[in-house]
Amino acid sequence: MAKVRKDTKGRVLHRGELFRKDKGLYCFAYSDSFGKRQYIYSDDLIELRDKEKNIQKCRLDGIDKYAFAKVDINYVFDRYISIKSELKGSTYSNYSYTYNHYVRDGFGKKRISDIKYSDVLIFYNELYDRGLKINTIDSVHGVLHPVFQMAVRDNVIRYNPTDGAIAELKKKRKATAGIKHALTIEEERAFLRFLEKDENVRWKPLFTFMFGTGCRIGEVIGLRWEDLDFENNVIDINHNITYYQKKSGRCEFEVGLPKTEAGIRKIPMLDEVRAALLEEKSYQDENDHHCIMEVDGMKNFIFCNRFKLLHNPAGVNNAIKRLVTDYNAMEEVMAVREGRKEIRIPDFSCHITRHTFCTRLCENETNIKVIQYVMGHKDIRTTMDIYAEVSEAKRQETFKGLNRNGVF
Repeated sequence: MAKVRKDTKGRVLHRGELFRKDKGLYCFAYSDSFGKRQYIYSDDLIELRDKEKNIQKCRLDGIDKYAFAKVDINYVFDRYISIKSELKGSTYSNYSYTYNHYVRDGFGKKRISDIKYSDVLIFYNELYDRGLKINTIDSVHGVLHPVFQMAVRDNVIRYNPTDGAIAELKKKRKATAGIKHALTIEEERAFLRFLEKDENVRWKPLFTFMFGTGCRIGEVIGLRWEDLDFENNVIDINHNITYYQKKSGRCEFEVGLPKTEAGIRKIPMLDEVRAALLEEKSYQDENDHHCIMEVDGMKNFIFCNRFKLLHNPAGVNNAIKRLVTDYNAMEEVMAVREGRKEIRIPDFSCHITRHTFCTRLCENETNIKVIQYVMGHKDIRTTMDIYAEVSEAKRQETFKGLNRNGVF
């Protein structure tokens, strides 16, 4: 008959349990799904047995072996990204960059089965305290949430600890995702006029097109001459080009479909856009400055740099930064010289040119479906958010006008 083992209080110990007098700890030994011996400890027998019940529940629930192997979040992310064959190359690159840059060397080393909601919230708060913007932390959340969700579906963990964490962060910090402010008409016109200067003139067709169509930068880069119908003044948006780091480590261009199905659309050509495109065509023909690049079988692209190669989004954003800095420096001097108020241009990006066009469209068009189609928004709520912002501004301006004119 097996000897009954008891603790110092005379309580009978179950199979696998023992009391370590030298450490004053209770211990439970078991074999994981790999057959490897594992141990859990507690200074309280009741607490130890709660842990035992959890292990037994995991076994009954069929929790996968990689949880028993004490894998970290990095392991699960690598597992997740390896099976996401449907991700676009650029999306894959963005996911990998975000995870590797913000998660892998710190939070990613934690054991996934140990992570609680509060751990995720603490991590997000740490990122915020390091100076990261809410938009960036939202991107981190956008990667972590599906990773944990896969672990839930694999029965590795019971719930997704990231659920609600980003909303809680915004609430506690009284912050929202950064609002993208469009340029005013005055700022937009000042910027485009600045491009008429000799040293900047080669940028004017590109930015006139961007401000006059609201196209995404990938759609602009990928535009070909055959996508233009000058007879009917229509621009056919049927693909885009992305520039991203591939698994090989090299950054390359790649042709793909627009961001969403709604991205495939035909945009009417404004007179100024038409003039800018014809000006670009004339320059290229006269100076034999046509784009020499071919990407995935496509060629004859419209916009190219001085080396006759495609622009990449980062390069265009850098050009905007330089142009805005140069303009503001010049404007400061000219305003003093002419005794007038400065018209400064705020820092902006390629995406703000799209947001600015949408704002102008909302200011002059009341049919939301028309705006949604032209912008290529999949979700009409995106259109409505911008329209609501513009409508509020117009209401405020209307009442200011009433005050100025002394109507009441």
